[in-house]
Amino acid sequence: MRIDVLGAVRALRDDGSPVDLGGPRHREVLARLVAAEGRMVTTDILVDDLWADPPDRAVGALQTFVAALRRALEPDRPPRSPPRVIVTEGPGYALRLSREDVDVYRFQDTLVRARRNPDAVTDLGAALAAWRGPAYADVPGSPWARRERTRLEELRLEGAELRARILLDSGEGADLVAELGAHVAEHPWREPAWGLLARALHRAGRQADALAALRRARTMLVDQLGLDPGADLQRLETDILNGPTLLEGARIAWNGPGARLGPRTTVDLARTLALAGGDALVHSRRDRLAAIQAAERTGDLFLTARIIGAYDVPAIWSRADDPEQSRAVVAAAERTLTALGPGGPADLAGRLLATIAVESRSADLSGAELRRARQAALQAEALARDLADPALLAFALNGVFLQSFTRPGLAAVRDGIGAEILDLSTRHELPNFAVLGRLIRLQSASALGDLDTATAHAEAAEQLAATTEAPLVTVLTRWFRARAMAARSTEPGGPSAATTAAHYRSCEGALQVAGMPGLHRGLFPLALLGLRLLHGRPAPVDPHLDWGPYRPWARPLVLLAQDRGEQARTALAAVPEPPRDHMQEAMWCLTAHAAVRLGEREIAAHAAAALSDAGAEQAGAGSGLLTLGPVARYLAEARACAGAG
Repeated sequence: MRIDVLGAVRALRDDGSPVDLGGPRHREVLARLVAAEGRMVTTDILVDDLWADPPDRAVGALQTFVAALRRALEPDRPPRSPPRVIVTEGPGYALRLSREDVDVYRFQDTLVRARRNPDAVTDLGAALAAWRGPAYADVPGSPWARRERTRLEELRLEGAELRARILLDSGEGADLVAELGAHVAEHPWREPAWGLLARALHRAGRQADALAALRRARTMLVDQLGLDPGADLQRLETDILNGPTLLEGARIAWNGPGARLGPRTTVDLARTLALAGGDALVHSRRDRLAAIQAAERTGDLFLTARIIGAYDVPAIWSRADDPEQSRAVVAAAERTLTALGPGGPADLAGRLLATIAVESRSADLSGAELRRARQAALQAEALARDLADPALLAFALNGVFLQSFTRPGLAAVRDGIGAEILDLSTRHELPNFAVLGRLIRLQSASALGDLDTATAHAEAAEQLAATTEAPLVTVLTRWFRARAMAARSTEPGGPSAATTAAHYRSCEGALQVAGMPGLHRGLFPLALLGLRLLHGRPAPVDPHLDWGPYRPWARPLVLLAQDRGEQARTALAAVPEPPRDHMQEAMWCLTAHAAVRLGEREIAAHAAAALSDAGAEQAGAGSGLLTLGPVARYLAEARACAGAG
């Protein structure tokens, strides 16, 4: 059995014959399960994704669609035997097929391999050729389908450009001119594509056409966007005019003749660009991983250790946008640390351990991974103190901070970490870590409800950011001011809830283009929910709100706001324990509040026990970005509910 969604949704038997999947709703259910990549999708989510306004018998209709799909996909399954393709799991369904049997999984896996190993370029070409049209082409324009189409189209474009770059780097690619010409005509704002086209033209012996392509790119950018071409295009134009070997010869190697940027230079540049945010931050993290992989290929163990440990970019958030990328960095650091052995240089070991701690964001881990990350943070700190290395100690303490979310109620502990980072970086002129120290202390003061102290840290962080060219700082401090406005909106003479909501919305716009790890989804709806709870109002029910990673905890309250009590009860029963991150107090409070509303005593008692040490804090305010109000309020409600009866 094979399922394809890169084009119209279809299923094919092993002999290539098509499977009759039924009507549009049947195909959409299957497509939605494919999009979940093997994860369980609850019945409630499926209903909401299928219908903007679910009918009364929506759950029954969904069950009918699933039953029909099971018959179509497993026609020979014996009666009463459990299904193997679409399985029931908890309160929902999951698709159980190997990744090789689903075209979108094959494509994504091939792209990941090609990023790491240029030898996968042939497989990447085949994976790109397998696209039959837009992803999920025959699925209606529901929000989930639009998001997936947008995401996968970006990956397709990245894959096409990656394939072209690998071929050009290897000395091939003269036959790419027509393909890349069509590519830039369809996507004229993608600067790297223009560079690839110019290289392909040059490889085909058409130097004048290559320069003309770069001039067209410049004209388009200047006339229509008011922007000059980036440094890469400008450098490429110079290279073509000078006819360098970079455009002539074999595959570019990091450490070979003709290489413009080795891994050491690349990671230094990536570290600098990371502070700029936006696309620069996204690309810097990608370039950093490429530099690590290139260093590993040299076989030089000490070079690899230095490359991995050099990217000491301060990190403030406990959730990663790209956990897979972080895991790849951690794996490389662990390999290198093991190879160095206990007799290796202590400074390199300390930086590798600090990297493991910083890249192992607590929200993305569980069990042994969390324990390893905390152990690495403490080992890095101890080595840095023994070495009396202030820069390494600041980096290690960043890891200690990111691993300090072991339970609710530790804002004061994190404030102590932030205070040491701030003192250390001030005494030893480490301005980027001074910004980090200010932001950690801002978050801690915000969590403890001390808005005056938090405001002072916000202002000091902004002053530092102006001198260190760190525009991301003001994105966070704007959110803090919206959080403070939300708190004041409950006071006499304070701003209205509507004014506060509008301020949050303007902050959200800045966050969407900031490129900051782990912060681009879910915060705006969560801020609105907190604002409504502060004013005793029900949760927002706009179906277009993207709750991101916070959806399971908000879901019961959204359903209650829609008068769907039994579905809310089912959703509450399925809510997991929150990840150990900046938002854990907020998620526990949402669970407690829903349990109280539904009279679920055991769940209320469980939430109360988790929150018992956080009674002095403000829910969600440890983020420095939003607030749900005092934890003490939710704690008292939960205890009262648990003790009732």
